[in-house]
Amino acid sequence: MSDATGTTGTTDENNPGFDDLTRDIADVPAVEVITTVAVHLMSAAAVNLGLAEGGEEQKDLDEARKLIQALAGLITASATEISSFHAAPLRDGLKSLQLAFREASVVPDEPGQGPGEKYTGPVYG
Repeated sequence: MSDATGTTGTTDENNPGFDDLTRDIADVPAVEVITTVAVHLMSAAAVNLGLAEGGEEQKDLDEARKLIQALAGLITASATEISSFHAAPLRDGLKSLQLAFREASVVPDEPGQGPGEKYTGPVYG
């Protein structure tokens, strides 16, 4: 595969080529990739719940629901692969987001129907 200039290696020190990027990602352990993705999903969900500095201006519960749902699926599916050491704090963060979503909702979902609860079971405060 080649970039726009027809090369596959580094084009300059500020613009790594495809080969360099794939070589770098191959060196990253799966547990690190999974936890990094989970943290990004958590951060995005928190922003969409209005928990960031922008607060109410950035609040979008529909987007937060999607992100929490994806996070719950990722954590549930990967928990046995990444060990309890890594999964436990991710589960705690997920539960906090699920509770924050419940509090932010004008019309709360029924227990077990909130974002991610089909994977985690009902979340109670």
